[in-house]
Amino acid sequence: MADFLATLPTPSISRYNCRAPNNSTSGPSLPIKLIISTAQSCARASYAPTSSNCTIPFLGLRTTLLPRFCSTTTTIAVVNHNSTESFPNGRIMLSSLFQQLGFRERDVEALLNCNPALTLTPFDSIQSRARSLQALGLSHLALSRLILKRPEVLTAPEIDSLLHFFLRNDDLDIRGKIEPAKIERLLNATEPTFFLGFEDKIRLLLHHGIPQEKLVHVLNKANVTKALCLKSVDEIGRTLAFLNRFGGVDLILKRPSILNYDLDSQLIPRITFLLELSGRNEDATATVLRKLPFLVAYSLDHLSDHVEFLKSFAGLTESEIFRIVAVYPNLFSASRKRKLHPRIDFLKKCGLSSQDICRFLIKAPLFIGLSFEENLACKLVFLVKIGYENRTRELAMAMGAVTRTSCKNLQEVIGVFLNYGLTCEDILEMSKKHPQILQYNHESLEEKLDYLIEDMGREVGELLAFPAFLGYKLDGRIKHRYEMKKSSLGEGMSLNKLLSVSAARFSTKNKIQTISLIDDMK
Repeated sequence: MADFLATLPTPSISRYNCRAPNNSTSGPSLPIKLIISTAQSCARASYAPTSSNCTIPFLGLRTTLLPRFCSTTTTIAVVNHNSTESFPNGRIMLSSLFQQLGFRERDVEALLNCNPALTLTPFDSIQSRARSLQALGLSHLALSRLILKRPEVLTAPEIDSLLHFFLRNDDLDIRGKIEPAKIERLLNATEPTFFLGFEDKIRLLLHHGIPQEKLVHVLNKANVTKALCLKSVDEIGRTLAFLNRFGGVDLILKRPSILNYDLDSQLIPRITFLLELSGRNEDATATVLRKLPFLVAYSLDHLSDHVEFLKSFAGLTESEIFRIVAVYPNLFSASRKRKLHPRIDFLKKCGLSSQDICRFLIKAPLFIGLSFEENLACKLVFLVKIGYENRTRELAMAMGAVTRTSCKNLQEVIGVFLNYGLTCEDILEMSKKHPQILQYNHESLEEKLDYLIEDMGREVGELLAFPAFLGYKLDGRIKHRYEMKKSSLGEGMSLNKLLSVSAARFSTKNKIQTISLIDDMK
């Protein structure tokens, strides 16, 4: 055995020595020179005294104990005889590799001194790992940043499975499609041990219905560390099964980051709250979540506080609140202090009851979300200028209508009416009967007014009695019905009767009149 050990190359760690702990009772410090052997099945260590009072620096590698016949129990590092430092030019080659990545010479020395694992790993292995990382799209700068923060990316064996998945998984066709910045963040944020089983977790997503062609989208948008690496296969499976009740795949594809959340402490409590608010209607809850998957980002306290505020200040029931949420899930995004309180207070001062407020918010939910300074204040000024009085029900209804249009279009609409001879009083009268006229596109209004006056030969003043005329489609309804009826009813037909009757009834009446005309001709 001694002859065999003599033939082994002396590993680089031999320059380090060990000493017994200060509390050792086995005698004085025993400096030793270490040579690790791989002979047969039982590894033995030969040792020889060197200078006294020396220590082995912490290497961060897997460790073993000295044989019991040593005078003290001391931990030492197991060394690979093929390590970079086992070769005369190994450290130079490693230094050159790092300099190619943008490291300065003194930074390379500091890096190697602080991370002995780099010198104890074969150079070819480190070089191959660096090339694989670059094949993922990491630039020299990105790779150097990564190595500075996590030098173990060049040595940890667990990363091999991750690299294999991204570079050699031809059946999934994802090579080169994951954003390099995403790869860098993933390796920066994740301990290498958490990459074990990575491919199994990806396959689980596919098994639960994520389309293969959408897999890259999910991986690029989710926080892969939180969504997959830090979770067990079982937890990921339970998460996917739970989400399947509320849209599952559609929900994940719309917002992949939903996979980032913890199932038991975040997803289940928050979605269950919405489910209870809906009266335990899973389909309705799923619809709300598909409209705004970001709802799961709000804490349970946030959701609960919004509901309690609407119940106490607006007098709404949970059923009414969910009806509003079903139309406008962003209700939970509105600040209670800056938006909900002052705007509901405005509606209450305009004389709206709790039921009125519910109906108002269902029809005009944007009233909650729009900026006051940049939107609502401007529209309020226009409404007051044409004659609306403050704190009236009519003003509230008009405000609800104009939430669906821009300030510029509202100004243009008022200008169009004034240009066709209507007064502010006329506009006020029409909009009280039919508030929607204030939200119509101003160019469309001009076309309908031109057709009313020039083709139908009517007066613009007739709109005062039937302002809803402006809400019908010009080509699909107004022109079609006028052309069909003008021969039988004449030019003075009622605009209301012409347009407000349903399509089915209009068609039936037209057939009866046609048959009557044919009989008269006979």
